[in-house]
Amino acid sequence: MTDAYIYDAVRTPRGKGRKDGSLHEVTAARLSAGVLNALKARAGLDGHAVEDVIWGNVTQVGEQGGCLARTAVLASDLDESIPGVSINRFCASGLEAVNMAANQVRGGAGDAYIAGGVEAMSRVPMGSDGAAIAVDPSIAMKTYFVPQGISADIIATEYGFTRDQADALAVESQKRAKAAWDDGRFAKSVVSVRDVNGITILDHDEYMRPGTDMQALGALSPSFQQMGEVMPGFDKIALMKYPHLEKIEHIHHAGNSSGIVDGAAAVLIGNKAFGEKYGLKPRARVRATAKIGTDPTIMLTGPVPVTQKILADHGMTIGDIDLFEVNEAFAAVVMRFMQAFDVDPAKVNVNGGAIAMGHPLGATGAMILGTLLDELERSDKETGLATLCIGSGMGAATIIERV
Repeated sequence: MTDAYIYDAVRTPRGKGRKDGSLHEVTAARLSAGVLNALKARAGLDGHAVEDVIWGNVTQVGEQGGCLARTAVLASDLDESIPGVSINRFCASGLEAVNMAANQVRGGAGDAYIAGGVEAMSRVPMGSDGAAIAVDPSIAMKTYFVPQGISADIIATEYGFTRDQADALAVESQKRAKAAWDDGRFAKSVVSVRDVNGITILDHDEYMRPGTDMQALGALSPSFQQMGEVMPGFDKIALMKYPHLEKIEHIHHAGNSSGIVDGAAAVLIGNKAFGEKYGLKPRARVRATAKIGTDPTIMLTGPVPVTQKILADHGMTIGDIDLFEVNEAFAAVVMRFMQAFDVDPAKVNVNGGAIAMGHPLGATGAMILGTLLDELERSDKETGLATLCIGSGMGAATIIERV
């Protein structure tokens, strides 16, 4: 197999996913074109420089539909001879795009790819595409479907996590994100979003609430208790699947769950010959990739079995990993990962995560991989693992090592 190297990784800042968010005026195609242009300029790409653009986005309707990947290429400065393909593995779409690109390179199907993803959640609301698993009664009943927030609360109940523990993780995420920004740790990778006149629209993650403390979070009501206990009563469905639980403890709320934001991220992946052609030095090698299916009701436990799989498949142990990026979809997801592997919290999401900075669905996987790479370099570590939970019960993971 040919080695697949990461040559560069960039992302936009994350804008609040609301109409008053700074990126609300920017379409997903324009956000995508911005990071594609950044990679082109930084690497000096010309002509048919990459085999394909593999692009993740979750809500593939309206202006995010119609093979957004190809639209993004045409909206960018890349050569029109470069095709594009859109993929959807829910929250792991951006990481899956990278994994697909790396495996194409490793298999000899082209010298280089650009992979990543985007989500303009202020413009194309989450869930506006519909989903058979949620709206088709025959499938929903078979899978014991509940919304993700209920799933997160099931994890908390099943594995004994308390509201205070979840809130403490959220406060720490905010502190770490602020420290990372104050220390300039994202400077290498974050590219400002500009309007057609070149004026900066956003140059920082605007969702962050660095003043968050336990008292502020303690005042928030659980976000999923009413839909679980009253209408439409999803707790009853969950308890049919997990009858050993007396009740679902609802511990998650807006402050310890990932934020709704807009953003895009892109990663340049190629073989050794590609780097030599463009005079680029590889920053890391993609050592391993993996994906797995899991229980669709509890839904969000995927990071644990997919990490077990990727380590076993490649003869590694958890001790071989120096740093971890585990997407903070909900606090319980990260707590379960650390519990399962007895991982030192100081090695997990050291620069904060989606609770503090937000989770632009289709982009997040590529974003956290870039963050992981930057932190490996900054802290002079060697090997990192990125993983995300995924809707409908899946997990995805990637292991990279510096070269």
